[in-house]
Amino acid sequence: MTQRKRKRVPVGDDGQPVLTAAEPVAEDEAELPEECDCARLDAEDWDRVESDWSDIAFLKGSSSAVLGVPTGFAGTRDALMRRAEEIGARVPADPMALLGSGQFRRPVWLEVEDAPRHKEIVRPGGVAYTRLVEAPLGTIGKLVREAEMEARVKYGRSPDSTWLWYLTCRVCSKERNFETLIVAHYRDGK
Repeated sequence: MTQRKRKRVPVGDDGQPVLTAAEPVAEDEAELPEECDCARLDAEDWDRVESDWSDIAFLKGSSSAVLGVPTGFAGTRDALMRRAEEIGARVPADPMALLGSGQFRRPVWLEVEDAPRHKEIVRPGGVAYTRLVEAPLGTIGKLVREAEMEARVKYGRSPDSTWLWYLTCRVCSKERNFETLIVAHYRDGK
C-alpha cells in the first residue's frame, strides 16, 4: 500500500491556510490504488465455454455463511492453500477457488495439481459450462439462474451443481464490477 506523504501547509496571520496555485503531484506522492493478485480471465476462454473436468482436482473445505452470504472466505482460501501443501498437493498460479451454495455453511473447492489420493481431494470429472459475468451487488442470483437455464438448454437437464468463482477482492471489486465466473457442473458429461 502506498503511503501519502505529509505536506506542510503555510498558515497566514489569521491562522487559516494560505492558498497557493496547485502544484503538480509527483507520481510517487500520488494516491495510487492498492494492487491485488486477483485472477483475470479472458472471456474468449471462459464465457459460454465447456471445459473437460476429467483431469482436474480440488481440495475440499467449507466457509461460514450468514443467510447465504459467505463470510471469512479469504481465510478459508488461505487455510486450504496451507492444507494443500501439508498433504503434498501443489496449488497452481491463480487457482480456481469455487464456492458452492448454502445458507449457513458453503462448500469451498480449491484447485490443486499433483494431488495424492486423499479424503479431502475431490476429482469431479464430467464437464463444466461457464459464464464470465459482471455481478454487482444484488444481481448474482439472477445471473446464476440465467446461466443454469443456458446450461439446461445446452445439455437437456439441470446441472448437478453450480459453483461461483469470485474473481475480485475488496480492492478491485468496484473497478472490475464484481467479475464472477459461474460454473454449471455435469458429473457425467452431457
